[in-house]
Amino acid sequence: MKNKELITALAARLEWSTQEVTDTLAVLGAVISSRLVEGDCIYLQGFGQFEVKKKMERISVNPANGKRYLVPPKLVPVFKPGMTVKNKLKSLEGDE
Repeated sequence: MKNKELITALAARLEWSTQEVTDTLAVLGAVISSRLVEGDCIYLQGFGQFEVKKKMERISVNPANGKRYLVPPKLVPVFKPGMTVKNKLKSLEGDE
């Protein structure tokens, strides 16, 4: 699902205009981003948790020339789905 499809589906379900949904999603993204930058975890009941994890430095090999490179440590955003989402996905596995 692309962003435009998500906005259309939310607008229909909430009975909002597409502009209201677009603005709401923009604000939600901004709030989540700013909280992650500050190092906080964001938990959305029934959906999941957003958090920041530190990836350790590692050695990477370029397959084209075989040279080794040191990749420095970095912070990455991580999403962990909640039990509600996990259970819905498990029920889909049983249907196939």
